[in-house]
Amino acid sequence: MAHTFGVDLRGIIDLLSHHLYSSPRVYARELLQNAVDAITARRALQPDAPGEVVVEPVRSPGGTLRISDTGIGLTEREVHDLLSTLGRTSKRDDLGFARQGFLGQFGVGLLSAFLVAERVNLTTRSARGGPAVRWTADASGHYEVGEAERAEVGTTIELVPHRDAEHWLEHDVVKALLAEYGELLPVTVRVGDEVVTHDALPWTDDALAYGERVLGVRPFDAIPVEVPTVGLRGVAYVLPGGVHPGARQSHRVYLKRMLVGDSIEGLLPEWAYFVRCVVDSTSLRPTASRESLYQDETLLAVREELGRQVRDWLVRLDATDPDRTRALLDAHHLGIKSLARVDDEMLRLVERWLPFETTDGAQSLRQFRRRHGTIAHVPDVDEFRQLAPVAHAQGMGLVNAGYAYDAEIMERLVALDGPAAARRVAPGEVLAALDDPEPELERALRERLVLAKDVLERHDCEAVPRDFDPGTLPALLVTNAEAERERDVQQAGEEADALWAELLGNLVGSSSSDAAQRLVLNCRNPLVRRLARLTDAALVELTVESLYVHALLQARRPMRPKDTAALNRSFLELLDRAVGDR
Repeated sequence: MAHTFGVDLRGIIDLLSHHLYSSPRVYARELLQNAVDAITARRALQPDAPGEVVVEPVRSPGGTLRISDTGIGLTEREVHDLLSTLGRTSKRDDLGFARQGFLGQFGVGLLSAFLVAERVNLTTRSARGGPAVRWTADASGHYEVGEAERAEVGTTIELVPHRDAEHWLEHDVVKALLAEYGELLPVTVRVGDEVVTHDALPWTDDALAYGERVLGVRPFDAIPVEVPTVGLRGVAYVLPGGVHPGARQSHRVYLKRMLVGDSIEGLLPEWAYFVRCVVDSTSLRPTASRESLYQDETLLAVREELGRQVRDWLVRLDATDPDRTRALLDAHHLGIKSLARVDDEMLRLVERWLPFETTDGAQSLRQFRRRHGTIAHVPDVDEFRQLAPVAHAQGMGLVNAGYAYDAEIMERLVALDGPAAARRVAPGEVLAALDDPEPELERALRERLVLAKDVLERHDCEAVPRDFDPGTLPALLVTNAEAERERDVQQAGEEADALWAELLGNLVGSSSSDAAQRLVLNCRNPLVRRLARLTDAALVELTVESLYVHALLQARRPMRPKDTAALNRSFLELLDRAVGDR
């Protein structure tokens, strides 16, 4: 024997209020949506039929809210089939009209009235003929149907509020909700005697002024956008600045001129984090709650197309207004750099306009290439800042590629323009360009360094004398990447089984030094030259350790506990020697 499911209406209402809809406020949108759908259906039969929705809010305690429309109305059979069947999704087809002409999709709109109402009274007369019908339902799940007195075609819904929901039906609240959701609807919506709808889309007259009203800030620019395949048109607003790349995108989206929401995500690619859209569409799919968009292939295609239109605007701006292009890059360089990783035209825009930190000062990659030919870059910010003064003094050009997306942009330039376009520079390459010191000075300095052997080993460091500018820099600390790699492999091999240790051992090369760091002593610096003449072994150790700590601080590297101890020890001992017995 077949059975039908029993439905607890109170349970369904609780489900809607706590899990489907974000707030009881959506009841206004759902009832307005039903009224507009009814008007759309009637105009399909009678193109010259009036299109008006009149709302009479609660004006005194114990009052009711009434919403009347000039729509198609319902017959008694349709009242039983459509209003009293939960979740029915085919009401438009039952009425004999194509689904795409309607705002509603899921057949639960009228249930939203029970979020704020204890009882719903509906009086309707169908444009297809027949007597007027009255349908009364309460939140317990009971309903009654009977004949009613109504001369004109259309529907009137009366809500009797819950005791704790009366404020949702008051005049000022209802007016604000209907203006928010329905101000762009192509029908007349009145709250009492006041019309809350507008004929024209507000961004078509003064897009920047409308953007300022919606966003709360004057946009950098307004980009008209359109995707005819989904009936989408609107504006993409470029924000003036102050937006973090990880910020959540929130767009204002209308569906057939009914507001879906002003915090809709997924309308633009992630790189366009600095753009906010206000659009109206006829074909995007809302979720059941109608508070977000369904993530389907249509939305993906719209996202790609809108992203392309924003990118094209960037290209046009670059060609027509260089000053505004620079201002835009200053405000939103991360998003545009992100796009440059995959888009050739954006890469050329970044190459031409975006300033990079270089040994010649802030300049674009194109300016740097014009002077040096190849973009020699360092992928670490602190490493660049340590090497920059030395490289500049030797006439070497370096670019700081240690920020987000920089290294990928360099790789992209190489892929497009060949290996001569850019190359990564290792610290050893800068050291190789430094001169050897005078033989006598180098010999004397190396003799002193033998006395400081214990200090250097304590810091896993090797001292190398060189002759370079600027002479004010006594020492330079660089990482021996090969030695560090060998040490990591060796440590992993000691902890692995025999076979894996043998495989790791084959990876180890033959580094010229086992030290993980090189302390490059500048023989043009007066302090280093005096070090070469010292005879006090303890003072030699103290001087070398002080030079190491100074170079470590200059390199802006994290200090280990033994580095901090060395800093304190060298400072206090030097201070003690300076003060002496005075």
